[in-house]
Amino acid sequence: MSQAVIAPAPVSSHAVTFVLITVFLDMVGFGLIMPVLPALITEVGGMSLGDAAYVGGWMFAAFALGQFAFSPLMGNLSDRFGRRPLLLLAIFGLGVDYLFSALAPTIFWLFVGRIIAGVCGSSYVIANAYIADVTAPEDRAKAFGMVGAAFGVGFVLGPAIGGLLGELGPRVPFYVAAGISVLNLIYGWFVLPETLPPEKRRAFEWRRSNPFGAFRVFRYYQGVVPLCSVLFVYFAASAVYPAIWPFWGMAKFEWSEAMVGLTLAAFGIITAVFQGFVIGPAVARFGEWQVCLFGLVIAVVVALGYGLAGSLVAVLILLVVHGPEGFVHPMLVAMMSKVVPDDAQGELQGGISAVMNVAMLIGTVMFAQVFGFFMQEGAPLRSPDMAFYLASGLLLLVLAMYLMVVRRTVEN
Repeated sequence: MSQAVIAPAPVSSHAVTFVLITVFLDMVGFGLIMPVLPALITEVGGMSLGDAAYVGGWMFAAFALGQFAFSPLMGNLSDRFGRRPLLLLAIFGLGVDYLFSALAPTIFWLFVGRIIAGVCGSSYVIANAYIADVTAPEDRAKAFGMVGAAFGVGFVLGPAIGGLLGELGPRVPFYVAAGISVLNLIYGWFVLPETLPPEKRRAFEWRRSNPFGAFRVFRYYQGVVPLCSVLFVYFAASAVYPAIWPFWGMAKFEWSEAMVGLTLAAFGIITAVFQGFVIGPAVARFGEWQVCLFGLVIAVVVALGYGLAGSLVAVLILLVVHGPEGFVHPMLVAMMSKVVPDDAQGELQGGISAVMNVAMLIGTVMFAQVFGFFMQEGAPLRSPDMAFYLASGLLLLVLAMYLMVVRRTVEN
């Protein structure tokens, strides 16, 4: 049954609220499954934790590959047909993924679910374009920070609930996540307004929507290229967290699913506080460039710190210190959005998403392989921490790249 045509709603602060709730609910659903993913992989595949980490890394890579291939298409379709229908499609795809994972009899079907989620998992891309539609350029850093805060709050509830539900079985959180996606879809169907009026839409072009063509946006708007290079290496390095966190906690500290969920929830609380309440005043006082620099310094320190941590207390302290790293992504996106016109914000977000997904694909596979290798019996140094040491080194490279970009910008 087709949906009746609805005239675009007037742009108001309510539009931002709707997007924040959508991102929040999506992250609740995603966070539910993270604590139980190692147990599900070991159960379905009948393998050790180290081998499960290999599979988990490839599963994240499959998700990133699906997003890389289709996010530019989603972004450009949203520039042509509006944000609302594409955002609803993304929510629907996530629900399908969770059902596939809940019912999967083999590892193959787990991969099918992750690919489907990647294909339709462009809610964050559309959400950022949505935010760009309704905020002035000088307000976008704060607005993108609020999206990050919604992301973080969703991560508070999702992993905590997922860890507790995981005690009932590794498939239970997937059913709950599917239900949350359905509720999110119903909510968006009835109340989510359209924010891109017809006069601001542009003709759809396939050449702008193929996954490699998405990089052309960086050729059209040269000011984003240096910052995008920083973003690429940053996301490759920070992929260590989704790649190995549950596996690392179980291997190093013998955490249960509930404990994995609680640590992820703690990180979500801290991220929400910094991105929701600190990022706006920090940018107003110090500026985007300095705030981003501070976040990158923290990123280097905490990645090394996790590798050296010897207790849960140390990890909890590091989680608190970790908060300002949440400044990095919204600051880079905000700075890039300022050099792109309004009718290309969806294309920009699609291009950024393509870069991020390639980086995450490379990073998750790399860190999962490093973790699995150094967990083997015959490894030259058997340790669950080597991936964090590598990540710290890569983040130090990101910091150096960023300082070079700042220097060139000041000189020009």
